[in-house]
Amino acid sequence: MEPFIVAAHRQLSVMHPIFKLLKPHMKDTLQINALAREALINGGGIIESDFTSGKYSVPIVSAAYRDWWRFDMEALPADLIRRGLAEVDPTQPHGLKLLIEDYPYANDGLPIWFAIENWVRAYVTHYYQDEAMVQSDTELQAWYNEAIKVGHADHRHATWWPKLSTPTHLSSILTTLIWVASVQHSAVNFGQYPYGGYVPMRPPLMRRLLPKQGEAEYKDFMEDPEWYLLNSIPNLFQTTKFLAVVNLLSQHSTDEEYLGQRKDLSDWSGEPEIIEAFYRFSMEIRRIEKEIEKRNSDPNLRNRCGPGIPPYELLMASSSPGVTCRGVPNSISI
Repeated sequence: MEPFIVAAHRQLSVMHPIFKLLKPHMKDTLQINALAREALINGGGIIESDFTSGKYSVPIVSAAYRDWWRFDMEALPADLIRRGLAEVDPTQPHGLKLLIEDYPYANDGLPIWFAIENWVRAYVTHYYQDEAMVQSDTELQAWYNEAIKVGHADHRHATWWPKLSTPTHLSSILTTLIWVASVQHSAVNFGQYPYGGYVPMRPPLMRRLLPKQGEAEYKDFMEDPEWYLLNSIPNLFQTTKFLAVVNLLSQHSTDEEYLGQRKDLSDWSGEPEIIEAFYRFSMEIRRIEKEIEKRNSDPNLRNRCGPGIPPYELLMASSSPGVTCRGVPNSISI
């Protein structure tokens, strides 16, 4: 998101319709990223000291970005197909057939994806009625050009970058950006403490590997595996630091603005069509939230309902402040 946010502030007027659309989805992200570089992913920082991958953590992620990341695959439908979890099927409600039917992230995410897509399409077509209007918008083209060629300089020659020459292209790009900033980030972030807060169940690092038969420590392991495990998982200091970090990352602030919410609609004063389209989007998000509640009480969906199975609420848009394991903020604002 950062390259697109920086480029937006450099190339788009605050009065530009695309800046107005993206404004709530850019909130606090640059500050959060700066803090992460200072204390989270820096050399000797929290990631290196509290995770098994240690000093190789950032190089591993960098290699994945270099070899695997593609902007056009960040869209949820494309992501599911790429990972072998869905296939194109025009007979299905969203044009996709899930190969794992009880897959909460996809089941909840697809309706939200298409709600965002419909809202963005209505917004874009209000301002851009044809290809010429997209192609002649110098601010818009400069924004996208900088985000690719400067913000993603190492991928600037990649052939998979979507073109920006039609309203459809623009809608697709914006839908992907809003999805990544809101829903995708929420799915991977706000469950960290609820799911990983009990360190013996999901330790972020192991101080020693499980010994193989014939190794010196194998006898100790066989005689008292519980003792061996407790002396392998993070020590008290490492555990305390890890819990403090994931607790902080999993928090919602008291002034959070969630998907489908927009406290200030004055940007669209005099444009009732846009305000009406946003209200339709907001109502659809609330409807989807109720559908998620129903799925979470369906005993046939064993990955989200049943003894010992927590309900899957990560993509329920609304939330109260604090650690709730739910809530989809408009932006990467933690």
